[in-house]
Amino acid sequence: MTVEKINLSDKFGKLPAGDYAVRLVAKMNNYDFKIVKFKGDFIWHSHPETDETFIIMEGTLVMNFRERKVEVHAGEMIVIPKGVEHKPSSEDGYRAILIEPEGVSNTGDVRSEITIEKIEWV
Repeated sequence: MTVEKINLSDKFGKLPAGDYAVRLVAKMNNYDFKIVKFKGDFIWHSHPETDETFIIMEGTLVMNFRERKVEVHAGEMIVIPKGVEHKPSSEDGYRAILIEPEGVSNTGDVRSEITIEKIEWV
């Protein structure tokens, strides 16, 4: 087996155009490492079975909870506990690494037009 490094800047550069994209960049045990770019308002959702982690690489993520908002800036991270309803948003956009168990839906317990059935590799 050959072990190779992953250049995250290169991977982010390969994301498709638009305000929202998410792609797989690595797997570790049963966890997916995804890169995501997003601008705008996502949907309210939760992940009843798992926590999820956002590590912000560029920009600012506003993580909305029903009772408050948390701004997460480049160089910071936030862990969303399982079952906690949340809605990511960003006026100017952000780029992040997302860590969660494999097979977790991008929209959690909600199905919508932005639900991605299978995340592609980049």
